[in-house]
Amino acid sequence: MSDKSRPILAAFQFLSRIPIKIELDFTPALLRRSVKYYPLVGAVIGLVVWAGGTLSAWALPSLPAAVITLILWVWMTGGLHLDGWMDSADALLSYRSREKMLEIMKDSRVGAMGVLACVLLLLFKVSLIASLLELGALPAFMALLVAPIWSRWFMGWAMRSWPIAREGEGLAGRFHGLSLRDIILSTILAITLSASGLFLASFTAWNEVPWMRLVLYFVLLPLVTYGVGTLSARVMSSKLGGLTGDTYGALNEGLEVVLLLLAVLIIR
Repeated sequence: MSDKSRPILAAFQFLSRIPIKIELDFTPALLRRSVKYYPLVGAVIGLVVWAGGTLSAWALPSLPAAVITLILWVWMTGGLHLDGWMDSADALLSYRSREKMLEIMKDSRVGAMGVLACVLLLLFKVSLIASLLELGALPAFMALLVAPIWSRWFMGWAMRSWPIAREGEGLAGRFHGLSLRDIILSTILAITLSASGLFLASFTAWNEVPWMRLVLYFVLLPLVTYGVGTLSARVMSSKLGGLTGDTYGALNEGLEVVLLLLAVLIIR
């Protein structure tokens, strides 16, 4: 196995349940090098989720098909980011001191706020997936592909842009020192992958979605991701004194929903 392939494989092993049967030593250096490939992992997850959703929608009404699609989506990630979403909700909605919130996030148990936040998030996401499946296979392909790409791109941006809440502790500390070059490469990869998906959708479904809406969606994707993600990260960082591994996962989950909503608003 070449040294260049290790960061790609590490990204897939870390962020997904895609079977990569290779033993890797997840050193901080390898984890940092893998971040630039996060959009690629998002694209593969999006493709698998879309395929599962399309097959389900062919045999079932949109709502049960959306539930199956969401189950596949959660399985693909192993619930990694949902765990961060719940832990972040438990801490940030407790309105405690910074130290107490960080302590809550380290607790393996899930509280009432975490459960409520998870249920509401999944309900919102399944409703958006159902709406997209009703629009057709190719519009759904476009939305389900790009949402995981850009939400994972922002995780890398957040690692680079905000301090770590617990210095020397936790998962976030292993990504400390992420280079600007890696973020630039991640941005180029995210743009390339999403542009390829949107071009394919526009080329094959020109009669389903007006091309002006596709262009608008492509332009708004990075702007909305950056704007909503930055606002959310700033709020989290102001309360916690920085970000943690849990908040990275929470940002990913929240942005996926926002970008699916953007697709429903523009493409329909």
